Amino acid sequence: MEEKEKRKNNDPNETERPTEKKKDKEKAGKENDRSGKKPFNYMEKIPPSRSSFWNNLATALLIFLGLLLIYSLFIETREELEEISLSRLANDISAGEVEGIIVRGNEVEIFYVDETERETRVENGVGITDTLVNYGLTPEELRAVDIEYRRQEGFSYWMMTLGPFILPLFLILIILWFLLRQAKGAGMQAFTFGQSKARMISPHDKSQRVTFEDVAGAKEAKEELLEIVDFLKNPKKFINIGAQIPKGILLMGAPGTGKTLLARAVAGEARVSFFSISGSEFVEMFVGVGASRTRDLFKMAKQASPAIIFIDEIDAIGRVRGTGVGGGNDEREQTLNQILVEMDGFEPNEKIIIMAATNRPDVLDPALLRPGRFDRRVTIDLPDRKDREAILKVQARKKPLAEDVDFRVISERTPGFSGADLYSLVNEAAILAARENRKTVTQFDMVRSIEKVLLGPERKSHVLSEHEKAITAYHEAGHAITASILPYADPVHKISIISRGRAAGYTLKLPTEDRRLHSKKEFLDDIAVSLGGYLTEKMIFDDLTTGASNDLQVAAALARNMVTRYGMSEKIGPIAMEGSDSSMAHQEGGHYPVGSRYSQETLSLIDKEVTGIISEQRERVEKIITEHRKALDAVANKLMEVETLERDAYETVLRDYGIDPEKKRDHRLSMKDEGTDGKGDIKKE
Repeated sequence: MEEKEKRKNNDPNETERPTEKKKDKEKAGKENDRSGKKPFNYMEKIPPSRSSFWNNLATALLIFLGLLLIYSLFIETREELEEISLSRLANDISAGEVEGIIVRGNEVEIFYVDETERETRVENGVGITDTLVNYGLTPEELRAVDIEYRRQEGFSYWMMTLGPFILPLFLILIILWFLLRQAKGAGMQAFTFGQSKARMISPHDKSQRVTFEDVAGAKEAKEELLEIVDFLKNPKKFINIGAQIPKGILLMGAPGTGKTLLARAVAGEARVSFFSISGSEFVEMFVGVGASRTRDLFKMAKQASPAIIFIDEIDAIGRVRGTGVGGGNDEREQTLNQILVEMDGFEPNEKIIIMAATNRPDVLDPALLRPGRFDRRVTIDLPDRKDREAILKVQARKKPLAEDVDFRVISERTPGFSGADLYSLVNEAAILAARENRKTVTQFDMVRSIEKVLLGPERKSHVLSEHEKAITAYHEAGHAITASILPYADPVHKISIISRGRAAGYTLKLPTEDRRLHSKKEFLDDIAVSLGGYLTEKMIFDDLTTGASNDLQVAAALARNMVTRYGMSEKIGPIAMEGSDSSMAHQEGGHYPVGSRYSQETLSLIDKEVTGIISEQRERVEKIITEHRKALDAVANKLMEVETLERDAYETVLRDYGIDPEKKRDHRLSMKDEGTDGKGDIKKE
């Protein structure tokens, strides 16, 4: 029992399941046996912490004082004796006052009959007896004194002899060490430029371990990555059948979809070392540093095998070579070449997986994407409604929630949100609750945080005048009425004339379901809704303001994309004038202008088509505003009164004037069979 308790106290992982603990120990033992050396210690690759200037100065002073103390102990081993002349020594011997003499080299220690001690010195190479005889002493007088000769030796002698020479040299070495340490701490890392700056997460660090349970959604991506986990856990199963696991996995997806989190989850599931580095950390101002850091990173990973190397934002160094873009192009290309070589240098059964993440796969060099390198590509899409609900539950694990929190409702109101957006949403809701001194997060906090993430915080200090308030109310009412009448526009969830971010007011429209494809009819209705506020201002106040500038930009961009990218123009036809995946255009900082590739006649036709689309939607909106003027006035007046209208209150106002949003939604479903004309209007019999 005592041995069992002793083992339990010494085992920091006793809380783990016995099977997992046993597997970890067996795994560590196999790695030690295979390598014949101690397990790789990743702490050796981490540079030591930089001490402050005063700590280093205090250390140097303490060392210096310690040396002085040691030196003083050897040179101050006896009391300071009175030094007399040789003539006085001769007189004292003649008077019978001297009992004995001890001679050490040219130093003479004298012992008197009255038990006092004095000292004197003789010239080098001259005996004490000869010197005293020269001072007039007889041999009989000298024989009455006990004269003893002793050799100078021992540590004390050598310390006293060589100390004046060794101590200054040692002091100089301490000062040099101190200066070099300070220079390194100040950033002059002349000897560490080529070392990798990768951060490592140990498989035994439970505080930073991430598993697939921590990653909600992305079901298809996790299924793809399970093969990698299985290989890292059981490589023999693949090697025996002759299969080779992909050496490189490229994670592609929009920003905030969880690419880095998935890479960490793979390492956490497989219980292997995880090296993380950003693509920009390879390149330095000195030539060759990127390639050197690449070699050092792969060397570290091989020593810690099995391991995962994760390069975030690989497009920083993996862009197409030979374009001549950027001043450090040669250095970036050298780094990319070294990465390509290292990936080819892997042994067939070497348990190292390199993962990379980017949201710009179109700009990557083809050599990176060929089979044998990043030949497994995992696309991570924006989460759908069910995935958003699961992500919200994961993000809210450690937050106290009120009973009224319904993640299903929140997920329905957040289409297009990424995982990072949902994290920010939950965090903002917690901040709102803490600001109001509440200990739980409510549904109201969640709803408010959606608008804060989308549009920014409320600008309560931005007070509108009565005239501006009326213009804003009619502007937002124009958007809302147009969206409620048009069959393919998204339903209105909220209208507000409270300023948020850069907007004086806003109309929150959310789709009823997640869409991967957008139709021409939906684009036309979106353009019409964007023009709703602009045309309402013009028709009601016979004037225009700058508040519609963003709406006009959205409408013009949608119309131009319909013509130049999506082939939705009858006169232009199915021709893509502009592409969204042109790598050369992206490297130059944007798309090439259409005019650089097409004739003036084609450009003129594009402009006419864009203008025609906007003009047609303008006529539709003017007709809607004219026919539903009473509903428009009612919504605008209600907004000026309460400033914010939620969906239920808004639809109540519409029903009072004969507009039923439910009938519109049902009618839209029936239109799939009946068909519509090209403008989005229902075909008439």
